[in-house]
Amino acid sequence: MAKVDFAIGIGGEAGQGIATPGDILARIFARRGLNLNAYNAYQSLTRGGHTFLTIRASDGPVRNMGDKLDILIPLNQDTMDRHLRLLGAGACVLFDSDKIKPGTPAEGVQLCPLPIKQLTAGNKLAANTVAIAATLQMLGVEFKALEDALARIFKRKGDAVVAENVGFARTGYDYATSNFKAFPFKAPNLGKGNAVLTGNMAIALGGIAAGVKFYAAYPMSPSTGVLMYMASHARQLGIMVRQVEDEIGVMNMVIGAAHAGCRAMCATSGGGFALMTEAVGMAGMLETPVVCVDVQRAGPATGVPTKTEQGDLWQMLGAGQGDFPRLIVAPTSALDAFKTIPELFNLCDQYQCPGLVLSDLLISEGTTSIDPKDLNFKPKIERGEVIWPNGNGNGNGNGANPFGGATDNSYLRYKNTESGISPRAVPGVPGHIHVAASDEHDEDGTLISDEFTNPTKRRIMVEKRARKMETVLSQIAPPNLVGPETAEVTLVGWGSTEGVIREAVEKLAAEEGIVANQIAVRWIVPFHADEISHMLTRSKRIIIVENNQSGQFARYLRSETGIAAHGHIRKYDGEPFMPHHIVNAVKDQLSGKTELSVPEHEIFV
Repeated sequence: MAKVDFAIGIGGEAGQGIATPGDILARIFARRGLNLNAYNAYQSLTRGGHTFLTIRASDGPVRNMGDKLDILIPLNQDTMDRHLRLLGAGACVLFDSDKIKPGTPAEGVQLCPLPIKQLTAGNKLAANTVAIAATLQMLGVEFKALEDALARIFKRKGDAVVAENVGFARTGYDYATSNFKAFPFKAPNLGKGNAVLTGNMAIALGGIAAGVKFYAAYPMSPSTGVLMYMASHARQLGIMVRQVEDEIGVMNMVIGAAHAGCRAMCATSGGGFALMTEAVGMAGMLETPVVCVDVQRAGPATGVPTKTEQGDLWQMLGAGQGDFPRLIVAPTSALDAFKTIPELFNLCDQYQCPGLVLSDLLISEGTTSIDPKDLNFKPKIERGEVIWPNGNGNGNGNGANPFGGATDNSYLRYKNTESGISPRAVPGVPGHIHVAASDEHDEDGTLISDEFTNPTKRRIMVEKRARKMETVLSQIAPPNLVGPETAEVTLVGWGSTEGVIREAVEKLAAEEGIVANQIAVRWIVPFHADEISHMLTRSKRIIIVENNQSGQFARYLRSETGIAAHGHIRKYDGEPFMPHHIVNAVKDQLSGKTELSVPEHEIFV
């Protein structure tokens, strides 16, 4: 059980510098060994609007941004007006008393007015530094930690700028010491340091660990962070990175690079993936392994580019016309995304098919802490049945060619094997010339429409490709039932809802006396229908939780297993679930009030 668990909210207009104080706090907490989760609710504006960053830290697991705010730092009146009414006893508000009027808080909320103009000698840029310093003082964090953080951030601007900001911070820290009541809890120092990264960074790092040597993308939020990280480290890591003119070109370039033998990857959002789908089908026809990440945002069309959603599931399932094998996986967290990319690349290489990753804004643009020991940058690499120019037969370059010698007349790139997996020769292997085209073909690559559209050959090739999927499931771990085997309700989610459902299950037991368990699904295709069916047939009540309006996963689950859920909790306002949304919805559904709950995200109203 966590001894310390607190959340800080920083809000204001876009352009007021919310990211920097958030980054300072996150890094200080992580370096003290605390676990953290940060979510930034922002708009597609460079100036104005309302932006609100929540940073939650604890000495126990932190899987989501939580239900409450303990500290509010409003940088403008609008933020104060929106959020003050949501604070409860024990919380506090630090604000610029020269510009912001607090209103009437709930009983037990401490108002901490900061005379910013006096404390900064009129320097408007220092207001956030003062507020952060006061916050850390009230949390019992020694000043040296903030001093070191400011030195790291402003180092490139010179010693004078560092000294100036440290001076302003000291003023705010001392003012809080003299004028404000410290919190009843402290931010402890656990004597270890955690890494801090976003989900997009984790995806990029996963690609790096997997051995990606070509990355292409067209910038499209919320996936752009993957491109930025890859580009900033490309020269150091020997990765070719290309920003392409559109997503059609992106996918075709990735397929070309993968066809040449290197591991190739791209990332986009739903609208960009829509342009990629024809080329995804070509990867299926060529049996070329590529990995594409779809960081979902609220759609359709341009939709809400800076908000989260799980609305692209059926788009992924139907991407590319016709029948062809594909792998689809939905990571549950940033760390899971890091681990998923190498795992998916290995499977794509072995089964020679495209692999699709369903992330979303909540994971990809969220910030989390990770124990560096959990980041394995030397995972096992499996390249499958690849014939290299050096004659070796696997991706590690330490095996003989399993297909023996060949001539251009005898090499069958699409050989009709029992497993459906054919010998894949990269370009340049002597005696292995073949045609690779988007048309249907014979075993040796001859386009069947160029001779006689032979229905037998067509059927053989379709069945050969489909046969590859018969053994994939045996290599993928099925989901587990987390919680008591016997429960009043089983909550089923997929992808990013895993963490918030986990906390809701804990709250249902601790606060409401309701015994619940959960199933978090990662692998969409192939789908563990038998294992999931076995778990669900023992459930008294099944409730599916997902961030979309139409219940896309609920429909998919029913199509694969025949199981229809008893209830649904759906959220599609652009904001993620909070634990109390699920707790309240479960209570309503168990009492018979409804079978469909659509929570309101009141904290951002």
